[in-house]
This record gives sequence, C-alpha cells and structure tokens, in this order.
Amino acid sequence: MLSRGLPHGAVPKLERPGPLRERVYEALLELITTRALRPGQHLVESELAGQLGVSRQPVREALQRLNTEGWVDLRPAQGAFVHEPTEEEADQLLTVRTLLEAEAARLAAAGADEAGVAALEDLCAKGERAVLDDDVDGAVAANAEFHAKVMELAGNAVLSELAAQVDRRVRWYYTPVARQRGKQSWIEHRELIAAIAAGDEHGATAVMRAHTEHTRRTYHDRERP
Repeated sequence: MLSRGLPHGAVPKLERPGPLRERVYEALLELITTRALRPGQHLVESELAGQLGVSRQPVREALQRLNTEGWVDLRPAQGAFVHEPTEEEADQLLTVRTLLEAEAARLAAAGADEAGVAALEDLCAKGERAVLDDDVDGAVAANAEFHAKVMELAGNAVLSELAAQVDRRVRWYYTPVARQRGKQSWIEHRELIAAIAAGDEHGATAVMRAHTEHTRRTYHDRERP
C-alpha cells in the first residue's frame, strides 16, 4: 500500500517538554491507535518528519520502537508499514480484555461509592452525545474513559496495570466498529452502571462479560474496507 500521508487536521501537536523521540513516538502511536494511520499504510520517514515538524532521526527511532512493540512492521528493502492485525491476534487480545474487565466490574460493584457511580453516569452521557452527533472519535474516547473509570473504581493496582497494557490495542480494535456498536454499546454501559450502583457483583460481572463479548464478535463480523 502506498503512503497517503496524514488526513487533513490529523497531525498532533508535539507537547513540550520531554525528549523529542518520546514525543514523536507518542504522536505516531496515537495516530495508529485512532487509525489516522491505517493498518497496512506505508510510513515514509521523510513525510512523517515533515508533517510532524521534526528531523528524520526521532521518526526513525520511534518506528523502530513501534516495530518492537508490534505496531509497525519493518520490511527489508520496503520500509515501515502499520501492522495489519490478524483475526487471531484480535481475538486473543479481546478475550483477555473480557477477563480483565469482568473482574474490574465485579470489584467496582463491591466498592464503588455514589461519587464513582455519578462519574460513570457523566461519562455515559458523554458517549451517548457522541453517538447522537455521529462523532466516532468522541465515542471511542468516551468509551475508553468509561472503561478506565470502571477499572479505577475496582481499586486493584495490579489489575489496572495489566489493563493499561492492552488499553491502546483495545481502542485500535474498537475504532472500526464504534459506529456499528453505536447506541447499543451505551445501553449496555447503562446496565453496568445500574449493577454497580446496586452493589450487584454477579450482575456487574455478567453485564461486562456480555458487553465485551459483543464487541469482540462485532469486530470479527465487521465490514472490511
């Protein structure tokens, strides 16, 4: 696939301070996660450097790191390409996500207070507005915030650390099905909030497990570009 550059308005501002190579890495990872840089897309160092307003060296270093982490494929004599995940990779990641999220929901139901429940309701309303506005990026971001809040309410640092390791890949897989999941996803979030507010550990676990499984199945059944 030929390089197509970045969509208009997609280039992020490189935040300061911090090492330039780290800021370039974070910018490219965000562009991949949000699919502004799409799976299979050719990544040309000089083009990316020009679009980000940096030299080629930090871009090269970032691409090498992203290759190590599985986000980018470096092909001999061809260059760098955004990794194209296999169905098996997606299935394994989303299955692990179900296990982590279901336990987080159980723990949140066991210990969440009124303030925590109110925060979930606010995030749910934010996601519902994004769906009504057909704002896919906003819905994806709100979805990530909602699940992160459930994880926070779980109060288990080890569980949160494990979830953080898969969070960005979950967003990567969720983005192409966010519109398809649409309103139904937030209906399921409302059901989860009700279970957490009631202190229903079993119910919260079941709702979260079904919710994440719906996303996994939707990903596999999605329309390919």
